[in-house]
Amino acid sequence: MSARPKILVTQKVPDPAYPLLEAIGDVEATMEEGVIWPYEELLRRGPGHDYIYSLLTDNIDAHFLETCAASTPALKMVANMAVGFNNIDVDAATRLGIAVSNTPGVLSDTTGDLAFALLMATARRIPEAERFLRAGKYTGWGPLLFCGAEVHHSTLGLIGAGRIGKIMSKRASGFEMNTLYFDVYRMSPADEAQYNMTYLPMDEVLQQADFISVHTPYMPSTHHLISEREFHLMKPTAILINTARGPIVDEKALVRALQAGKIAGAGLDVFENEPAIEPELLSMENVVLLPHIASASLKTRTLMATMASDNIVAHFHGQRPPNILNPEVLQ
Repeated sequence: MSARPKILVTQKVPDPAYPLLEAIGDVEATMEEGVIWPYEELLRRGPGHDYIYSLLTDNIDAHFLETCAASTPALKMVANMAVGFNNIDVDAATRLGIAVSNTPGVLSDTTGDLAFALLMATARRIPEAERFLRAGKYTGWGPLLFCGAEVHHSTLGLIGAGRIGKIMSKRASGFEMNTLYFDVYRMSPADEAQYNMTYLPMDEVLQQADFISVHTPYMPSTHHLISEREFHLMKPTAILINTARGPIVDEKALVRALQAGKIAGAGLDVFENEPAIEPELLSMENVVLLPHIASASLKTRTLMATMASDNIVAHFHGQRPPNILNPEVLQ
């Protein structure tokens, strides 16, 4: 590709991402932090760009891709600044010859840190206790004041044992937790020993775990993977942690389980209809809610941002993008 390509960056991203793009092309970007274009605006701006640098909140569906593929210049690649890519119709992109990439790996440790912090915060009722103190209600130590759940020597159940699941198990080892896991792909005995993880069928993990932490990708087969039936299997003292994707958990079923005492609490960084949240969750003291910040360390977000740029730069130079999801379009 000889002419300078046109590149659209859909949201404000960490600054180091831009010089990489500006070195090869003409960049159009919003520089106002926190602005997320609605679909109609994305559809208006997208056509006429060679590359689109997207975020997980952008709906890159088949209609959008078809519209951009039919424009001049035609869309050649979508680089998603996220490890997940359920916001992109990859099948449609592949059919249209459009490359798609993501940013895996660099956020695993940071996400694992947040997931374990969320587990700790929910178990020990930390946000609830802080609200109590800030409201001026603290009058002195009491033997039953904000008694929570033990973390050390308890049982952690992982639903999904990829990069982040393994990191969670490593964090749990420091608390001498017993870690159970279910994954559609069972690890080798050597890996299970290395990560101190015991495989069980999913139902048994749910029945035995004190903390259930979700780490599966989101796809049709994992939609509402945790729903009414699964909550009935859990201990009434169990706490659910979700830092993966919101729709993996049936949010309405979660509300009912919490209201009925089927489980003791939940720590959520993601939501089924994000940014909307089931209203009942907002008023529950035994639920810790975060605004999708699992990978939100400055170092990690910067690495993600430059990785997305690197994927575009590689494609522009006729090289295989390091994190391409549909390499068949390069053939």
